[in-house]
Amino acid sequence: MTDAPYRLARVRPLDAVQAPLPEQFFVRNDAVDFDSTDGRIWQLVETPFPASPANQNSTFREAWTLGSTVTEDQFRFLAPCAPVNVFGMAHNTGAPGRALPPQAFHKAASSVIGPGDAIVLGPNTGYVDPEAELTAIIGQPARNLTLENARDCLLGFTIGNDVSDRDAQKSDELWISAKSPDTFTPLGPWIVVGLKDDGVPISIVHNGTELSPATSDDNGWGVDEVLVYLSSFMTLQPGDAILTGFPAECRRIAAGDEVTCRIGGIGELYNPVISGP
Repeated sequence: MTDAPYRLARVRPLDAVQAPLPEQFFVRNDAVDFDSTDGRIWQLVETPFPASPANQNSTFREAWTLGSTVTEDQFRFLAPCAPVNVFGMAHNTGAPGRALPPQAFHKAASSVIGPGDAIVLGPNTGYVDPEAELTAIIGQPARNLTLENARDCLLGFTIGNDVSDRDAQKSDELWISAKSPDTFTPLGPWIVVGLKDDGVPISIVHNGTELSPATSDDNGWGVDEVLVYLSSFMTLQPGDAILTGFPAECRRIAAGDEVTCRIGGIGELYNPVISGP
């Protein structure tokens, strides 16, 4: 990963052209201050996932060609990638987590939504928690990584919200019904390439109240170790998202709530909560 941090985002023009596949483009911003004027001006770039058909730029059109600049009032942010696989890490908090072998769980790629999209709770949904997690995004295929080369496959980091139905989790040993409902994996708003991920602050804002924070150092297994573990039994694919663990405080969510996941150096991922079928 580069030592000069910058942001990559997947976006859709507000005047998106109607097509069988909705338009999407990748854009880059190098500004240090995300909220500055320069921080809101983006440049169209080639997809950072050339080997992933799901992450290709749409056909270029007027004002949306490589090198063109676009501003945030011209598009909306999507989830920053369309992953083949979404992983979470079980019991990955502090010394108790590290005392156990690393263990991953799978979240359906269809559960991914973007910034501002609604988390939908069905009528039979039980006790649901949000979990703000530093999320590693894979940039190139990787298998059998070592601690020495684990970062070679890493594109950067985004924010992930591992929404979890705790009641379903108690009755489903594999957690699939607890972790994979539609909308249960918000990602975004962008990928920060070059982020120094040690000691990164992590917290949740629930209905305007910030809950007790923690840092990435409070996870049991570090990013490099997680990458080594996952790649030991499967090939990681470009665009895959790995939610690395949630060490901070969470609070039950219900329809009408608002949830913001905060991670230092990346920003905020906001999603409302609604009821649905």
